[in-house]
Amino acid sequence: MYAKGMTTRQISEAIEDIYGFEVSEGMVSDITDKLLPRIEEWQNRPLSSVYPIVFIDAVHFSVRDDGVIRKLAAYVVLGINEDGMKEVLSIVVGENESSKYWLSVLNSLKNRGVQDILILCSDGLTEIKDAISAAFPETEQQRCIVHMVRNTLKYVANKDMKSFAKDLKTIYTAADEEAARKQLKTVTEKWSGQYPSAMNRWHDNWDAISPIFKFSKEVRTAFYTTNAIESLNSCL
Repeated sequence: MYAKGMTTRQISEAIEDIYGFEVSEGMVSDITDKLLPRIEEWQNRPLSSVYPIVFIDAVHFSVRDDGVIRKLAAYVVLGINEDGMKEVLSIVVGENESSKYWLSVLNSLKNRGVQDILILCSDGLTEIKDAISAAFPETEQQRCIVHMVRNTLKYVANKDMKSFAKDLKTIYTAADEEAARKQLKTVTEKWSGQYPSAMNRWHDNWDAISPIFKFSKEVRTAFYTTNAIESLNSCL
């Protein structure tokens, strides 16, 4: 937080809000003085040249600033390297997720040695699409399926969630895009009368969802779950 511009007071307040205990500004200052060089070293460490899959996900928290509560997000950039191991590439705090902001985040990865990302999976972050195209033009962009399902279920009554989610699964686990489109039509016919907004999300975002069908079942499974990054985020 300090490395990304938050004051010691803001950090103290954020810790109290998130964890429920007080840490003085002086203690925060002492800790940051000792840790900042190591944090900066970690943030600037060299990275591998290729990452088959990179996930970007957000951890949201509140900060009191002059008595005003502001929402901030810490974006975790998690890479799956060529050995199949998880690697936290970066953690950045953002307030204005413009295309320029995301381009700076991605360019920082390039400056640290990343030459290619095969697939980048995110939850429809604002303006990130153009930034990915500029920084890594060959990278396949994929909407996070699990987030897509969760966002859809917000429109569904509790009594129907289990059945609705089961039907959605037949779409994203279909053998190929043609089969997925057929399942989308079937599920739409079944549920659009009750939950038109839910089904519209899938139709409106199909171009961001469908790249998954270009890959093998083994690769696609990585997008059905966010355990890789959510297990990390739960510890932050």
